[in-house]
Amino acid sequence: MTVSSIRMGYHVARDMAALSAFYRDALGLVPRFADGSRWAEFQAGTSRFALAAPQEAPRDTRGAVLVFACDDLDGVRAQVLAHGGRVLDQRDMGNHGRIVTAADPAGTVFQLFAR
Repeated sequence: MTVSSIRMGYHVARDMAALSAFYRDALGLVPRFADGSRWAEFQAGTSRFALAAPQEAPRDTRGAVLVFACDDLDGVRAQVLAHGGRVLDQRDMGNHGRIVTAADPAGTVFQLFAR
């Protein structure tokens, strides 16, 4: 029941087109995947960075969110709760995997992801 890596970080963006162009052109990030105006994912070396429209992000989230990859999503979810964290939401994205949105005891929002 451990986190294996930071899967990605994403930034909640109100203007997806403008920020996609910025990160592509200013930082040279390579576009990897896009879901219309809802999600834009980039390759940054061996890591990934994404932009998420507000409707794709946890409610009222602004700024950056870290997504941790784990092999036992339910086990890690239980550990978060056992150590004073909160589970805010869960989402099954079918073939894309499952995600749990949580907050640490200080209120910082993060996500756990499993295929």
